[in-house]
This record gives sequence, structure tokens and C-alpha cells, in this order.
Amino acid sequence: MTKASSNSSDSWRALYPDCSRSLNLDGWRYHFLDSAVLAPPDGDRSQLSAGGAVSGAPAARENSELPVILCVHGNPTWSFYWRSIFERFSSTHRVIAVDHIGCGLSDKPSQAQFNYSLAAHRDTLIRLIDELDLRRVILLAHDWGGAIGLSAAVARKQRLAGIMLLNTGAFPPPYLPWRIAACRWPVLGTLGVRGANLFARAAVTMAMSKRQLTPAVAAGLLYPYGNWHDRVAIDAFVKDIPMSPEHPTHAVLEQLEADLSSLADLPKLLVWGMRDWCFRPECLERFLTHWPDATAVRLADAGHYVIEDDPDATLAAIAGFLETLQAERG
Repeated sequence: MTKASSNSSDSWRALYPDCSRSLNLDGWRYHFLDSAVLAPPDGDRSQLSAGGAVSGAPAARENSELPVILCVHGNPTWSFYWRSIFERFSSTHRVIAVDHIGCGLSDKPSQAQFNYSLAAHRDTLIRLIDELDLRRVILLAHDWGGAIGLSAAVARKQRLAGIMLLNTGAFPPPYLPWRIAACRWPVLGTLGVRGANLFARAAVTMAMSKRQLTPAVAAGLLYPYGNWHDRVAIDAFVKDIPMSPEHPTHAVLEQLEADLSSLADLPKLLVWGMRDWCFRPECLERFLTHWPDATAVRLADAGHYVIEDDPDATLAAIAGFLETLQAERG
């Protein structure tokens, strides 16, 4: 097993929630943040290793009375993307944010050692939900995390209390942006993604619209992807986009779209950066054809990294949705 490589800039560490945990999944470390974990009393972050484990971390305070916000990231982000959710909602909810295998502070096996596919990431997320016995789960997902999280939600609907989506999809892609298509070119695509880190580096600017990421935030988003080995999942996610019915993930996405109706009775919030060139507004409209009663919040000037680009409006929409859920629960 190889852990995430170190980065010369540690400025992001002060922004990262101090509540790391992990599961052993078939010998691979599946890292996640869990607000049920008490931070060290002195607030010392120096124990956070490159692999993400906090040595001597206290036992989790797993409170089944609290609703769970389960945050599922996309490509090329990781649990760092959800730090504002921990800051804003950990006092009222148990907040959990996973790092998919190959991403963030999880282990990064080779493509020969792990099946980097939508189905495999779905199955690891289901295993986490079962292992932690999560209940009253409110899914919060972005980018690839939407398909991963929703397919897990279909399998474990009885544990769900609501769904919140940010610029994502759950159906075979109706188009492929040229910026992503270029990363799929034989040989050259992988050289660019894994050799030059073009996909992740480009995202820190191209996924924004109305503002720029601070250097610390940009460093945090890039931190786990410091070398060829550590970019294995970024490359695999790009290749897992199915552009023909013959691709194995095409059938998985077709089935997921067919299953969206089974989630129709759950409360849903869709927050969309309308200047996203990847999951464009037509993706939002496609969700609304399945879920016409969903609450849709359209952020006119925000891009793909919507919670980074317009954090105030995104967090306000999430807060309002959670307050409504709480009021309905009584």
C-alpha cells in the first residue's frame, strides 16, 4: 500500500477538519472524516500523517440520535472539499466525508489491484454505511459523487432521510466536454493526467467562475495528488465515463437513472452552479424530469466547484433545507 505523497505547502492543514478515521476494506485503507471523533484536546494537528491517520485519535462519539450528512466527493476532489460542511453543521448533525479508494487520504492501489469503476466505488460506500450502521442519512454529493452516492442510496434507501446534490449526474452522459475528452486520448491523456497533473491543476481554475481559490485552498485540493502513482483514480475516473453502450459503466448509469423514481418520495435539494461547463444546466433539468418536486437553487454566476465558488449561497440553501427537514421531523 502506498500512502498519499507529501506536499511542500502545509497551509491547507489548518483548514482541514481534525477528525480522521478509516476502515480496512480488503486490505486497503478507506479514509473518511467523521465529526463524531473528538479532536485532540490541545488541537495539535501535527499528528496528521501523509496517509491521513491521526495517531492516538480518541474513540468516536457515535450518536445515533443525530441525523447524518454523508458527503461524497467527485473527481478530482476529496474530503477537503467538504470542510465548510463540518464547520457549519457539525453541532447539529453527524458529518461524514469519504475519500474514495485512490483519492484523498485513502490508499491508492494500482488499477491492477483495484477495480476503479462506479460500481466498485458504490460498493465501498455501501460497506461504510453498513459498517457504521448509519441511519437518518442525508446524502450530500457532487460531481462523480452523485452517481456513487445515489446508487448507494438506492441500495440502502431505508437508511435515507434526504438528498442534497451539487452539480452532478446520475445517467449516461449526454455529452463529453472537450476539456475532458482531451484527457481520454490514448497514451497522451494518461501522460497529461498522471504525468503533468493537468486534470487536477486545471480544475482549480476552470471549475471556478465568480471567484478565485485562495492559495491554501488550491494547495489543499491538490495535496493528495502529488505524483504519478497518486493520480491513479483521477485518470481512472476520466476513463470510466461511458461514451458508448458497450462501456460497463453505461449499464450501471442506465439502471441508476431508472431507479431515481424509487427515491422520489425523499426530500431533495439541488444546488446548481449555472456556469458549470461540465455538469451543465441541462443536467439539472434532467434530474427535475424525474423529481419535479425537488427544491432547485440556481446560482447564476457559480461554476462547477459550487461550494467553493459561492459558499454563502450554497451553505444558506443547505441550511434552509436541513431546517425544513428538522421541522418536518418535529
